[in-house]
Amino acid sequence: MDKQTQSQQFHHVGIICRPDDPSILPTLSSLCSLITAQQCDYTLEAQNLADQLPGSVPVMTREQIGRQCDLIIVIGGDGTLLDTGRAMSQYNIPVLGVNLGRLGFLVDVSPAEMAQKIPEILAGHYIEEARTLLRADISHNGDPLFSGKALNDIVVHKINVARMIEFDVYINSRFVYTQRSDGLVIATPTGSTAYALSGGGPILHPTLDAITLVPICPHTLTNRPIAIGTDSVIEIRETAKRAGHGPATGIQISCDGQLHHQAKAFEKIMVRVIDEKLRLIHPQDYDYYQLLRAKLNWATQHYPQQEG
Repeated sequence: MDKQTQSQQFHHVGIICRPDDPSILPTLSSLCSLITAQQCDYTLEAQNLADQLPGSVPVMTREQIGRQCDLIIVIGGDGTLLDTGRAMSQYNIPVLGVNLGRLGFLVDVSPAEMAQKIPEILAGHYIEEARTLLRADISHNGDPLFSGKALNDIVVHKINVARMIEFDVYINSRFVYTQRSDGLVIATPTGSTAYALSGGGPILHPTLDAITLVPICPHTLTNRPIAIGTDSVIEIRETAKRAGHGPATGIQISCDGQLHHQAKAFEKIMVRVIDEKLRLIHPQDYDYYQLLRAKLNWATQHYPQQEG
């Protein structure tokens, strides 16, 4: 992650937030005023929020925002940014998060900081990261059934069943293991501080070209998390013991916990990294390790390194 100083500022900002949350309005109004003061244009996705702002506020669909804006600002929590990031990665537009949520690993500008941070970022002074995305493709006899992208993780898990599921895992067509567990988390570095972390997975720095496979409550304690390269193709199959016993109604595939597909017997599940990246930007003083300290309570204060 290198600091970026761009000679050209952003000119047209797309603002995306939850349209059903009226508590967003004060922050949204302040953000719009800051953007206007920097002589930039802005467009909202939500018509009902635009109607509650003074003057005539332009509204576009998400696709139009992706094609016409040169910066996206998301107001909300990490979940809102995950949803936006999956949609905007195809347009190669940088995305910034204003945090109204609880944890905020991805949305790291607070409303109190906007007056200072937003003008700096609009002027081109920021840090940019390229965040990895995964895609799950599910098919049966060659017929596609489901495809979903994920910025955090793709999870194979049981649903509404008080028993374990059993499946085989292959990486690049090589058999890795048979697992009996509550499921498996396949996480990007971004998602390594989410569900995968609660399963005992490692924290991967956002710049690493790696993904991690983390078992969820495995029956055998020797089933441990493993990290693999981003050129890996992961295939998940029902075990021979399970296949042939009717629909696997207890298995579901979830992308970022927001897109879901309930699997049936003999469906082929493939997971891989895609070429698209999310261009995530931060203020110039962004520090990933400080973020970990704050969110994970690693230290109550910072102790500067002493010389000598």
